[in-house]
Amino acid sequence: MANITSLAPHNDRILTGVTLMLAFCVLAPLLDVSSKLATATLPVGQIVVARFVFQALLMLPFVLVMRLDWRISRRSLGLVFARALFLMLATYCFVAAVAVMPIADALAIVFVEPFILLVLGSLLFGDEVGPRRIIASTIGFLGAVLVIQPSISAFGWVALFPLGTAFTFAAYMLITRAMSRAIHPVTMQLHTALAGSAICLPLMVAFDGSGIRELDAILPIGIEWLWLFGVGFWSTCSHMCMTYALKFAPSATLAPLHYAELISAVALGYLVFGDFPNLMTWAGISIITGSGLYIIYREHVTARATITPPKQKR
Repeated sequence: MANITSLAPHNDRILTGVTLMLAFCVLAPLLDVSSKLATATLPVGQIVVARFVFQALLMLPFVLVMRLDWRISRRSLGLVFARALFLMLATYCFVAAVAVMPIADALAIVFVEPFILLVLGSLLFGDEVGPRRIIASTIGFLGAVLVIQPSISAFGWVALFPLGTAFTFAAYMLITRAMSRAIHPVTMQLHTALAGSAICLPLMVAFDGSGIRELDAILPIGIEWLWLFGVGFWSTCSHMCMTYALKFAPSATLAPLHYAELISAVALGYLVFGDFPNLMTWAGISIITGSGLYIIYREHVTARATITPPKQKR
């Protein structure tokens, strides 16, 4: 009985982490839905600005209630602005893509990001990458090609925008990794939103009246305000869920669950826009997901081998 009692709190925390991660997978595509609805009448750049501005306004009460330290070092400030810049580029590329593409198709291409992280982690941090993970990454990229190729035929070169999101979001994640020990994740989210607003707002003013459809802001009317608020609201809710999920459960446990976001994206895309992936897209999604899960499995095996000491010979 003593052993069961001692394990219960730990299991409860893991269950909480898993629940929060699944909540992220449900809420994150709502950000994409809000973005796609907004692109019908509003410029892509204005939607990106809304994400940062509303996210900053929504994150501020969390930081105040939690009484977190606002102060960051000069080095961290530079990293915060770099993190915000890459998130801005990732958001712009994805919103520009879903303006014409089904959400699930765009998200499937973005899911090559773990493979990009694997390569960049090896180049920048010296992370060990074995041949099996390299093969899995190559197969994952081939899966992305299955999604991209018919999308280019149907939507033009805008189908490559999700690939831009994958690369810029990988850079965003690497900067997050570098900052994770120096700043609280909730404070990091607020500072990133503030830095993103500081970058985007002057650009929106500069392009006002330029005639460039994607960047020339217009005054939202009626329900358009709801779509813009939804972009900031769902991004805040989903990222808070992920942040706290990682607090309660190890990343190795949560990482495979991230692919459940594709299920939510397909369901919402069909319910809201009537979009449903074709056979080739499903094949690409299956290959990307399978390759990604294999890489996560190999990461888990490698980590366990590193932690577990070798058995002594008798």
